[in-house]
Amino acid sequence: METPNLPAIRALHPAWNNGRIVGQKRPLKPKHVWAIRVRLELAVNHRDLALFNLATDSKLRGCDLVKMYCRSDSSW
Repeated sequence: METPNLPAIRALHPAWNNGRIVGQKRPLKPKHVWAIRVRLELAVNHRDLALFNLATDSKLRGCDLVKMYCRSDSSW
């Protein structure tokens, strides 16, 4: 049985990631972690500091960290 020659399918617009760096990113260096931590402490942003500490200590991915449930901010 012979297969018919189909026309090539071309995209009408360029890909969304054309020219962008995609894929896994490099991990943060310790000096960058401390710089972020100090800025959050100086901004007195307890919630973001607690989330950042939890993420760095537990090595959770961003999507897993967002899914976590907490009853109140005072239980941290």
